[in-house]
Amino acid sequence: MHRMKIRSNEEWLAALATPGPEYDSALEDLRGVLTRSLPYALSPYLSPGDPRLPALVEETIQESLLRVLDHKNEFEGRSQFTTWVQKIAVRVALSELRRKRWQNASLDELVDGDDESPARPDLTIDPADTPEKQVENDDMLGRVRRIIAEELTPKQRQAIIEIAVRGQPIDEVARRMNTNRNAMYKLLHDARVRVKTRLTREGLTALEALEMFAQR
Repeated sequence: MHRMKIRSNEEWLAALATPGPEYDSALEDLRGVLTRSLPYALSPYLSPGDPRLPALVEETIQESLLRVLDHKNEFEGRSQFTTWVQKIAVRVALSELRRKRWQNASLDELVDGDDESPARPDLTIDPADTPEKQVENDDMLGRVRRIIAEELTPKQRQAIIEIAVRGQPIDEVARRMNTNRNAMYKLLHDARVRVKTRLTREGLTALEALEMFAQR
């Protein structure tokens, strides 16, 4: 049984800096932290017995760990690293709840303004897209697809399409690609960085474009 290692903030960042045994151990520890904490954090919105909860927790963990890898250099140390990671995960989960409209309850109350997480997603329910907005989204989707085709390696493209677009479980995709979960996180992280860099060069808002693409 894997036992979580006690780390300082600096040790967490060092462990996640370079793939290897410490990197793998740190990701497994963060997965354990989120697996234990998310059901409690989401209990005001989904009961522990809700059949949607396990899938939401797994989706949230996958996306949250990728966001941690993307934004770890933005962590300023004003809290424990694991606290920072949990706040990111809660926002990811609430954003997913809002997007799928699983509940009518307000989700804003759980979000405070005194933390260090990356840009907070808007938790209000968006109105239906106008025809003009749909055309804009379709255009951006086409540009993101082109960038993916031009910028990513075949393995990166397969991972992005299978996981981010088709919503396949990361463990299943890792098995089909003859790799493991932690290597897949690194592959996805590198792919996201390359796509975001290219989007920025083309004058697009990287986060909005990637989130829109992932929701299609």
